[in-house]
Amino acid sequence: MAERRTPSRERIVAGAADMISRRGLSATSIREMAKHAKAPLGSTYHYFPEGKQQLATEAVRYTGEWVARSLRKELESGPVEGLRAFLALWRKIVVESDFHAGCPVLAVAVEEPPADEVPPALAAAADVFAQWETLLAASLREHGAEAEQAAQLATLVVAAVEGTVAMCRAKRSAQPLDDTAEQLQALVVGVIKR
Repeated sequence: MAERRTPSRERIVAGAADMISRRGLSATSIREMAKHAKAPLGSTYHYFPEGKQQLATEAVRYTGEWVARSLRKELESGPVEGLRAFLALWRKIVVESDFHAGCPVLAVAVEEPPADEVPPALAAAADVFAQWETLLAASLREHGAEAEQAAQLATLVVAAVEGTVAMCRAKRSAQPLDDTAEQLQALVVGVIKR
């Protein structure tokens, strides 16, 4: 059977997510995302006829689900283990990229949208953050935290980790993430009943 030369849709989306995580959305063209994924521009437009915003939206959703799968798996062992996995995932990304990559969801979320418009990628970023918060809050509740406290702590975890990833990139050091990990773990341990 002949080898397929057309790159898969998923590979293009994954490449776009990686590119956005490194350069942000505004600084990345669809042409650069296609090139980064080693995909012809024509194939990229075939899969994403609405262009850059459609591809960016899919990249955000792809990242969101990729992280959520890891979270779901680790949260089966409890919120502390889920937190550790969430932190380890982002630590691995920033360290292995030599502090050049962060979170594409955050990168899209901090872009200035056009006036009076919520681009689909920004709406997807909000959904992804909410999904991660929901997963963490559910695990916290299952382990004895009160509902409101669980929801607030889940928001704090997502916000702290996302912000700390940006700090690690700026400082070219994983120390902010390690410090944040220690404090977040103490907070989680303090609200759950083992």
